[in-house]
Amino acid sequence: MFDYDLITIGGGSGGVRASRVSATCGARVAIAEPGRFGGTCVNVGCIPKKLFAYAAHVREELEDAASFGWITGEARFVWKTLLANKDREIARLNGVYERLLTSVGVEILRSRARVLDPHTVEIGGERRTAKYILVATGSWPQVPALPGSELGFTSNEVFHLERLPARALVVGGGYIAVEFASIFNGLGVETTLAYRGARLLRGFDAELCERLAEEMGRKGVAIRLQSNPARLDKENGALRITYENGSSQEVDAVLFATGRKPNTAALGLESAGVKLAADGAVIVDRYSKSSVDSIYAVGDATNRLNLTPVATAEGMALAATLFDGVPTAPDHENVPTAIFSNPNFAKVGLSEPQARERYGAVDIYRTSFRALKQALGTSEERITMKLVVDARTQRVLGAHMIGPDAGEIIQGIAIAVKMGATKPQFDATVGIHPTAAEEFVTMREKKSR
Repeated sequence: MFDYDLITIGGGSGGVRASRVSATCGARVAIAEPGRFGGTCVNVGCIPKKLFAYAAHVREELEDAASFGWITGEARFVWKTLLANKDREIARLNGVYERLLTSVGVEILRSRARVLDPHTVEIGGERRTAKYILVATGSWPQVPALPGSELGFTSNEVFHLERLPARALVVGGGYIAVEFASIFNGLGVETTLAYRGARLLRGFDAELCERLAEEMGRKGVAIRLQSNPARLDKENGALRITYENGSSQEVDAVLFATGRKPNTAALGLESAGVKLAADGAVIVDRYSKSSVDSIYAVGDATNRLNLTPVATAEGMALAATLFDGVPTAPDHENVPTAIFSNPNFAKVGLSEPQARERYGAVDIYRTSFRALKQALGTSEERITMKLVVDARTQRVLGAHMIGPDAGEIIQGIAIAVKMGATKPQFDATVGIHPTAAEEFVTMREKKSR
């Protein structure tokens, strides 16, 4: 009856995974993607951002080298070299994604797609039909509507700047803003981070958010909280930012990291009967099914938990549900995440306020210390760790860390939290000495709120 069993719109992480796994289950699959495969993550997100973060950390490594007996010459950073090497790696990954699809028989359609009805998609002027349609079109950066906002840029463009600015303003208080403020600062840019709120990283543990702001400030990032730009003007080759409180400053570049919106406009979804939220997100049930039985959506297009591994997990679950005979709902509880700021910030589970709201009485364990590596240097950076524990059951509800390689450490801790490990089980685990990670199993003293 249909040309395909599944047509996927969007070649990002969720769409590629769902298409590939569905094909291995025997489904006839086509994927429509007019651009590069890998979506935001591979092209203008996780991968290039992490590469930039590595580059930004090198400066501190060079500064510490002398303390360990290394004599180094004058260091010089070349922006164009980083861009060229980054582009080469992204191109390699684009090829990998395509080969993953073609190797299992997925047909690649190099055109934009528009949904015409519950089973029909228009692609490149041709109509194709499918038993199921999957929307995996991701999200898109949003820029505030203020005079002169066109003079700035977003995370889509930052990876392709012709030159590194001498002075930069990052607007926003989420993880993208925090990461790029650290990247610019680490690469030698005079950096300001301006956010309209009272603290950074809404939704993360408030206490550790304050600690991160302190560490970033110590490293040279000028953080302006409760500061919202009112307008941008070009003056003498520079940009003049005027804030709502009347103050102003001059910079050479402005990065807007002010949120993202589901990329669902002009797809024809509403005319096909698909219900969308006010922000354009596809409203789905726990199995990623929209209001139309044959149309599904995963990833940022649903605005549930916008992380690449979550999108791929949703894609896997969808393939199992539709083509493997195993109805599978993606699990969004206790998903670990990391912010590749300097220092790194990672967490899994509940923050202290969230835990108190959900469980009432909680025990808090916290530690802050200088890493052994800093013992021979001059850096005052401190690692901070925190465990949030249910006072009644002693189950560990949340683990949080600020410090080098926080994401690598929390990934392992996340397994224990996901399994429902208790504080006594953490205590019974022998630590690896000397490491920062061992502190998660040696914290014994409860802290006051």
